[in-house]
Amino acid sequence: MDEYRTRDPFEIFKVWLAEAAESEPNDPEAMCLATADARGRPSARMVLLKGIDARGLAFYTNVESRKGGELIANPFAALCFHWKSLRRQIRAEGSIEAVSTGEADAYFASRARVSQIGALASDQSRPLDRRETLEAKVAEIERRYAGQAVPRPDYWSGFRLVPDAIEFWHDRPYRLHDRIRFERTAGGWQAERLYP
Repeated sequence: MDEYRTRDPFEIFKVWLAEAAESEPNDPEAMCLATADARGRPSARMVLLKGIDARGLAFYTNVESRKGGELIANPFAALCFHWKSLRRQIRAEGSIEAVSTGEADAYFASRARVSQIGALASDQSRPLDRRETLEAKVAEIERRYAGQAVPRPDYWSGFRLVPDAIEFWHDRPYRLHDRIRFERTAGGWQAERLYP
């Protein structure tokens, strides 16, 4: 991986993601999102990457969910992608910013209609007495918006992780793995090799 040391980590990331899309059977864009609450207690869950550019890595959620609340209260997070078939992992750490209203609207409009309805029906992360309650809410929202566009609710939007560090890990025999860590500096990105 020495050839990566002088390149833009986002370029490398996009290459690895494209290769994962060709080899992973399900959700190559799945990533573990780690957050912490106001007391510093960590929490992690899988979410889907929905955008990558020079600004960072974007994902969408109910901002009133547990993860949304944690990201608002403590706007720092870490992401981890692991592609077992490729024996690769990418970790990213940094600050969190909200995506723009236009970005949230555009992504919401691109979702399947049933997913849009689900965003309206779900009080994400809150207690649910039984499955039938959720199914009834879905049916009611389907009736309410029959024949018309489903609006994006105010509480459904996105976040962008703005990385200050990105690490690329590639499995090697006998646990002598390759690790390259990029850190953002005032002059751009600086890379260094790490011991496995």
